[in-house]
Amino acid sequence: MMIQSSISYSNPILPGFYPDPSITRAGDDFYLVCSSFEYFPGVPIFHSRDLIHWTQIGHVLDRMSQLDIRGCKSSGGIFAPTIRYYDGMFYMITTDVGGRGNFYVTAADPAGPWSDPISIPYGGIDPSLMFDDDGRVYVTTQQGADYDSHAIQYEIDVATGEALTEPVVIWTGDGGPWTEGPHLYKINGIYYIMTASGGTAKEHREIIGRSSSPYGPFERLPHPILTHKDTESPIQYLGHADLIEDNNGDWWAVFLGVRLVDSKYTVLGRETFLAL
Repeated sequence: MMIQSSISYSNPILPGFYPDPSITRAGDDFYLVCSSFEYFPGVPIFHSRDLIHWTQIGHVLDRMSQLDIRGCKSSGGIFAPTIRYYDGMFYMITTDVGGRGNFYVTAADPAGPWSDPISIPYGGIDPSLMFDDDGRVYVTTQQGADYDSHAIQYEIDVATGEALTEPVVIWTGDGGPWTEGPHLYKINGIYYIMTASGGTAKEHREIIGRSSSPYGPFERLPHPILTHKDTESPIQYLGHADLIEDNNGDWWAVFLGVRLVDSKYTVLGRETFLAL
């Protein structure tokens, strides 16, 4: 199925409480996951053929051996999952805050069942995976807090979660607080690091840099790649984005945002939006 770049659509593509979206593609099929925090089952997963119409096909974390959040406080639990498809297998990596920390699960069928968790040793929150052409698998993850927040990276054995290299700092953001949700991409031989910055309220934005090496140094685009900061748009707090190439060669972003009421209320919380 070919997606036309001239297609019209309405945002949000997932209305309501669906923050921190991440997306992957397997052939003509797209799959998307979101944060679930203290709710069980965890990490809702959706399917689409056109990036616009989505159907929930289950939850990634649907049994106690994967996720035990009994006693979890509000805004704890599962933060910022990333979903990737590589060599016939789906991978979902995330953070269980206050629980097992950073881990990933795998599945041959995105509707499940998904494996029990495989823990990884380093990182704060928001880990992601990148599968390089040479077989190396990179974990890119947030570390630190507030203005000290940055992205670290290391390589793992994806069969076991064992670290093959020591973590190194690869990205310190744009000077704002909360450099979060890091994703590493390789596009036409160039590596790109993309993160959120500024926190999840009015200063929220998405920034990006590029390098010839997965470890940088990264040349940062001097302005955000995505933001409604300092605009009068009723859709605000944009950020925490993930990129996907469709089967027509066009690149899209899914990201969170809020629809403000009276310029200050977010009745439906953080929702999932789409942009070309």
